[in-house]
Amino acid sequence: MNELLTIKEASSWASDFLKRNITTANISYLIQYGRVRKYGNNGSTVIDKNDLIDYYKSQNGKRENNWKNKLGDDLNWALSFDYLKEKDTTKHVHRLHPYKGKFIPQLVEYFLDKHTDEFKTETYFSKGDIILDPFSGSGTTMVQGNELEMHVIGIDISAFNTLIANVKIGNVDFKDLQNQLDKITNELKLFIKQNNNRQF
Repeated sequence: MNELLTIKEASSWASDFLKRNITTANISYLIQYGRVRKYGNNGSTVIDKNDLIDYYKSQNGKRENNWKNKLGDDLNWALSFDYLKEKDTTKHVHRLHPYKGKFIPQLVEYFLDKHTDEFKTETYFSKGDIILDPFSGSGTTMVQGNELEMHVIGIDISAFNTLIANVKIGNVDFKDLQNQLDKITNELKLFIKQNNNRQF
């Protein structure tokens, strides 16, 4: 049978269950990111205690708890973006090369965009601003800044990193791109037609 709890009740129950302080903000985060199902409407949000138990026993719940035990309760777990799949964290251009030192774009976007929340209480960047990223790596900050209509200058000591970044932010001539794709396709068709692999 379901035992429904308000956010405040859930906070109190989870604190007893985990033997550490779980705030109402922690519970709200679980609801916001779909970790536990929300019931009720008209401002009376409640959640099922069994959903909380399942979450705290799950791998994600264990990871969050392990990190909070190591780093403290003030860790903003929402910034882990652990609820996203890899295809979401690589977006459109961030998977061109598996560069190991990159931030996920959602983290960069979180600090650049205009929203505020309990953790980010004020904004620092606006559309049209010029941003300097002196250790730009594979260019994630440049891409996200451009998406938010900011001007971003990236600097990196690695020539390879700057190559990746420049490819990510370069203008694309779509007509030329289509011509190149057509050329490659025709060459491939010709190669297949002229070799004997299929007969073999």
